[in-house]
Amino acid sequence: MDYEKLAELLFPQITKTPEEYEAMYPQRDLPEGAMVTRLGPSPTGFIHLGNLYGAFVDERLAHQSGGQFYLRIEDTDDKRFVEGAVDIIINSLRFFGINFDEGAGLDGETGAYGPYTQSLRGEIYQCFAKKLVADGKAYPCFLTEEEIAEIRAGQEAEKANPGIYGAYARSRELSFDEIKERLSRGESYVVRLRSEGDPDQGGEHVRKIHVRDAVRGVLEMPENFQDVVILKATGIPTYHFAHVVDDHLMRTTHVVRGAEWLPSLPIHVELFEKLGWEPPVYCHTAQLMKLDEEGNKRKLSKRKDPELSLDYYRNQGYHPAAVREYLLTILNSNFEEWRMENPDADIDEFAFTTEKMSNSGALFDLNKLNDISKDVLLRIPAGQLYDFLKGWAEEFRPEILHIFEDRAYLEKILDLGRNDKKPRKDFIYAQQMVEFISYFFDDMFKIEDAMPAKVPASDVPVILQKYLEGYDHSDDQSQWFDKIRAIATEMGYAAKPKDFKKHPEEYKGHVGHVSTVIRIALMGRAQSPDVWEIQQILGEERTRRRIGEYE
Repeated sequence: MDYEKLAELLFPQITKTPEEYEAMYPQRDLPEGAMVTRLGPSPTGFIHLGNLYGAFVDERLAHQSGGQFYLRIEDTDDKRFVEGAVDIIINSLRFFGINFDEGAGLDGETGAYGPYTQSLRGEIYQCFAKKLVADGKAYPCFLTEEEIAEIRAGQEAEKANPGIYGAYARSRELSFDEIKERLSRGESYVVRLRSEGDPDQGGEHVRKIHVRDAVRGVLEMPENFQDVVILKATGIPTYHFAHVVDDHLMRTTHVVRGAEWLPSLPIHVELFEKLGWEPPVYCHTAQLMKLDEEGNKRKLSKRKDPELSLDYYRNQGYHPAAVREYLLTILNSNFEEWRMENPDADIDEFAFTTEKMSNSGALFDLNKLNDISKDVLLRIPAGQLYDFLKGWAEEFRPEILHIFEDRAYLEKILDLGRNDKKPRKDFIYAQQMVEFISYFFDDMFKIEDAMPAKVPASDVPVILQKYLEGYDHSDDQSQWFDKIRAIATEMGYAAKPKDFKKHPEEYKGHVGHVSTVIRIALMGRAQSPDVWEIQQILGEERTRRRIGEYE
């Protein structure tokens, strides 16, 4: 077979050579040890936590090493394409602090290694498919869907490995004239890899490949023996082929992807070998898992788990810094220890490494994210929290934008109790923050809790009336509470909770029950930050009105 003649027959329109593309995309001029990473999402419009999880690894590896991180849009499956999906991907990741150095962008592409959209790179893939055909390493396959279905049924009956290989690869040994004849009849074909793997080996005699994975160490896997499709009948490449060509020409050094791609690794290794290229370092990350109701681990599911979608975190208003911090706790096993030793350090000072990544399921825990979020928000100044909360409200809750009209007032609210010896950690995410502080705004104020059971209904108006009669907005905290204690003892309540605990028969209740009456009238809740501090923020007029209007 004259393979070069066959290559010209199949690809007469391809005039550029592989050498020309190599010259167009030279080795990058980067410091020694710099990593080049990429994110390659499909433009489906659904961007999820797994994308962010992988993108965070990509970004850390590239930027900590002085390298480059780029965005490549893998849109060879046009059935899954969603209009506007690229903008969704970029904006969603940018919100969480993931920024690309080059690649696809909101205003077109940047960088010297494009196009960064696979559907625009058709001639490049066909050039390298042509090279494989010319080298006798790929061939046209004319099997129809019906023939493939027939082969598959036979393999099932024989309990043979499924796929096109060995004797099942009926087009593999066609002569040049047979191929030419079939083309002249307009028969459809795909281009398949001519694998050198041995499909007839079995058991302990299976040939193995050895690949060093940056997360999992040395992987030993059976070699590929499948004649996989590299170009579809439309001339569009498969994922396997496209990513190999792109990662080489874009000079990717490290490929971060989920463990679900491990079974495909032998195919990719063989493709790199056939093309004469050094493969990148693969980093197969652990799958994101969660505990179900029975305490068993399972994969996060698009259908069952709303928290898989990044939209969930944006809609709820999680601060990107909190999400990043949490992701590092499940990405690197030594991060939490580092954070304890460096409580105020910038997260970018942490030395991220693939060696500290888990190679088993990474357990995602929403409760732990919430706990970490409390700590992260505590470190963010009130002015920055105001800006974050306002930005979130503009997008998701425009009806509450009036609460931002008095910046000084809202900043005092956001700072409440955060500078105490034991600072309060009340805030988790924007939606919860708005609910937590809603009582500071008359249009959102509502009575949520019932009065204490220890306080008879007839005592409530009396307590509130006496409180108003003695109220002086200039009282310090000690003077203020002394007046509440006086009301309590006058009305038959213990001045101290411990007195009531020792002799419950002597009192109606204790001073805490009386102060709770005031708290509920003022905030609508039985639990809140310090009442005296809240009154200082609310101001005398609003405080008196709330107490006076309680029914």
